[in-house]
Amino acid sequence: MEMRMLVRVLPIIFAAAVLSPCSLALTQDGLTLLEIRSTLNDTKNLLSNWQASDESPCQWTGVTCHPHELRVQSINLPYMQLGGTISPSIGKLSRLQRLALHQNGLHGIIPNEITNCTELRALYLRGNYLQGGIPSDIGNLSYLTILDISSNSLKGAIPSSIGRLTHLRLLNLSSNFFSGEIPDFGALSTFGNASFIGNLDLCGRQVHRPCRTSMGFPVVLPHAEIPTKRSSHYLKGVLIGAMSTLGLALVVILAVLWVWLLSKKERAARRYTEVKKQVQRDASTKLITFHGDLPYPSSEIVEKLESLDEEDVVGSGGFGTVYRMVMNDCGIFAVKRIDRSREGSDQVFERELEILGSIKHINLVNLRGYCRLPASKLLIYDYMAMGSLDDFLHVKETDVFEPNVQISSCFAEHGPEDRSLNWGARLKIALGSSRGLTYLHHDCSPKIVHRDIKSSNILLDENLEPRVSDFGLAKLLVDEDAHVTTVVAGTFGYLAPEYLQSGRATEKSDVYSFGVLLLELVTGKRPTDPSFVKRGLNVVGWMNMLLRQKRLEDIVDKRCTDADMETVEAIIEIASRCTDANPDERPSMNQVLQLLEQEVMSPCPSDFYESQSDHC
Repeated sequence: MEMRMLVRVLPIIFAAAVLSPCSLALTQDGLTLLEIRSTLNDTKNLLSNWQASDESPCQWTGVTCHPHELRVQSINLPYMQLGGTISPSIGKLSRLQRLALHQNGLHGIIPNEITNCTELRALYLRGNYLQGGIPSDIGNLSYLTILDISSNSLKGAIPSSIGRLTHLRLLNLSSNFFSGEIPDFGALSTFGNASFIGNLDLCGRQVHRPCRTSMGFPVVLPHAEIPTKRSSHYLKGVLIGAMSTLGLALVVILAVLWVWLLSKKERAARRYTEVKKQVQRDASTKLITFHGDLPYPSSEIVEKLESLDEEDVVGSGGFGTVYRMVMNDCGIFAVKRIDRSREGSDQVFERELEILGSIKHINLVNLRGYCRLPASKLLIYDYMAMGSLDDFLHVKETDVFEPNVQISSCFAEHGPEDRSLNWGARLKIALGSSRGLTYLHHDCSPKIVHRDIKSSNILLDENLEPRVSDFGLAKLLVDEDAHVTTVVAGTFGYLAPEYLQSGRATEKSDVYSFGVLLLELVTGKRPTDPSFVKRGLNVVGWMNMLLRQKRLEDIVDKRCTDADMETVEAIIEIASRCTDANPDERPSMNQVLQLLEQEVMSPCPSDFYESQSDHC
């Protein structure tokens, strides 16, 4: 009898074990990850080990789980060349603390469901093609400490709920298309211009740009709460007095404004008539602006361009003369007059410029517009008041900063400046320059080979943030096997050996030039400095000679007294790899950027970007 009962019970126990949800079944977080993968375009098949047959996702590429649990803690998939969209299923990962999808090719929107990940601490989405706005409920992520969604195509207003993120210590919304007033309270009040740079339509205290009312007047009233513990009579008196004062002031302002508008219309009418006559005389004049970046009437722009002369020249290069153009409201732009006409028709030239004009990155000098005049072609760029890296590294003792007379009425005059760069500033310039060049090589379509990377083409803004310039005049690569050019262009000392021999510029020849630039930052010497050229060496050979002699300290610029030798050694190692004689042995710019971020700049890579660690 007992044997018969045992025979009946055993199959039931076995079936229960087989059908148990814990038996070799993928966890719920694992199923969610598969849903997320289904909306991604994994062209390199880097997520091939994300298999439904696994028991747990904790060993999958880029996935980390909580200790002693099977719940997903972090997703780290940067630089994976992933396309597609971010699935709304991301909101099901309730224990997720870190999401890093930066420097991929993602498009679509940031799903609002991401705000359900209430334990999220770090969100990295920079360097993609995301559109739409920031989820309005992002304030629900109360533990968020890092929010980096820079270098996308996001637009709209900045949600005020970000101000509720009391733990937020790193915010980067730069290089997008956000607009409107930046809320000035809570966490948002603790960040400055650097967190919002590259959003031309933002205004507010943080970006030092006053917002304007519907009538066009600046908003000057502070956002302050009215004290509640006051008598009603006192409040009425204050309000009546304030309204009377404002009313009187408004009448005076309107009267002055009316007179000013009348005179301005007369002046504008005269200018427009003159410019219109000039344009009608020669129909070849043409002005193109890119993504609304020049908020000026065409007549004013053309007039300013036609009036440029030798007094406005600020420099010259291989592609033409550079002028400083000052607008009526004291806005300043750089204008490059092209010396040599490109082969082919104007239509081909302008079509390529439209591609270049659409490129926008925090570490690239933006191309704002193009003007074709009867006698010349003019390119309009952002103006970098601090000059170039070359100016800082190789400034002479007699050099003094002298502001242009034309803009003295717009800006305060500066005296002599200390133009030396400390080690931290040099690292920041190296990192930013590598980001700009990486964007050209890996994120532009078609990809762009610069062909003339050098210190004078690294321009600096007022925060010493580097911007790569002159990339707009480089040849465009149509595909990975295309040879860009058979004409050698560039600057001696920065050119790769194979480029000099074959005349064919590739991404690896850019990498070589960037390696020379790194050595220039470390040594403070030009690539063709007489101290080693007279020995028959260039800067690369000179570096290798000192390394063989174990004289690392002699490589460092003597003016850079705060250099950390461990970091110097790491930079030298990266520069050595970049300047390898065999181009196949050189890293890609993507790999160079990762080395700089993960090895040199760790644990705190910069004001904006962090390494793979969550903590500094």
